[in-house]
Amino acid sequence: MPKPGTVVVTLSDVAAAASCDLSTVSRVLSGDKNQRVREETRERILAAAKALDYRPNLSARGLRTSRTYTLGIAVPQLDNPVYYQIILGAERGAYERGYSLVISHIEENAADDSAYARIVQANRVDGLLVTTLDDNSAILRAVRQARVPFLLLNRKVKGVRNCYHFDSRAAARMATQHLIDLGHRRIAYLSGQVHPTLGAGRLAGYCEALDAAGVAYDPALVAISGYTVQGGATAMREILARGGPRPTAVFPLTLTAATGAMMVLHEQRIAVPDDMSVITVHDGPMAEVMYPQLSTVSMPVEQMGYEGAQTLIELINGTRTRANREFAPLALVARASTAPPPAATTT
Repeated sequence: MPKPGTVVVTLSDVAAAASCDLSTVSRVLSGDKNQRVREETRERILAAAKALDYRPNLSARGLRTSRTYTLGIAVPQLDNPVYYQIILGAERGAYERGYSLVISHIEENAADDSAYARIVQANRVDGLLVTTLDDNSAILRAVRQARVPFLLLNRKVKGVRNCYHFDSRAAARMATQHLIDLGHRRIAYLSGQVHPTLGAGRLAGYCEALDAAGVAYDPALVAISGYTVQGGATAMREILARGGPRPTAVFPLTLTAATGAMMVLHEQRIAVPDDMSVITVHDGPMAEVMYPQLSTVSMPVEQMGYEGAQTLIELINGTRTRANREFAPLALVARASTAPPPAATTT
């Protein structure tokens, strides 16, 4: 219910502002792509709706269509900036199509059926956006039982029809190549679990860059960190505790793991980047507030969330039957955390 005194903007108001038929406005704002509308007309309608701050009456529309006009998004971490950016994009994409977004935190190691009960009830959401760190997670076990369409974000999993994922191999190759171009040869890598697409893809990109530069892969420079701050810290300590020459650079696979790695380097008085350079994949405010500012490979995270929400609505409407896309890295963002190695270690 609108607040007392609030002016309720109707479809008729939008139609008048856009100088269009009411039926055309209704179809455009509902995301009906079967309706033949000139792009100029569509843009005029969307602009009018935005200018008037039009908000659809979801309750009334739901009664007519037996839909809730709500999407769900399930995330394994709430403190991971990548998922925050995905959620921002998904919320914007859903809002533009007249949908709301419900966020659900499902832990990766959940062993019971609570995940299913929390996110798959058909009377609560019309479709699901799913993010996960593990191919065998509780989230995936839950949504595979769903009776609503779902789209997997940030991962490609065998047997899942609809996946939007990043080219993690290319991103890791770019990050490692940046360090090689600076003169580094002993480059540590803090990895995710090796079997998921994300972890394996980035490990493959790291190895490809080393091989192309004629640098031998050294398993003593690789440790499994997972995707958390604590995991990054533990893996960094493990690398430093091993025998042999110390690496001159480290590539943690995520922003959160990089945060943990840099914390340990600061604790052990290893200067970044004078003693050790650090780079990771995914950019965002966290990379800019670190000391020193963190070099990254920027990925279109918010774009994936936005397009994922809009594509899921097309799957719900039946105007699309399959969605599978790989998002390429955007750019290398070189900041103060990377520099040439100490002169004594340059070969």
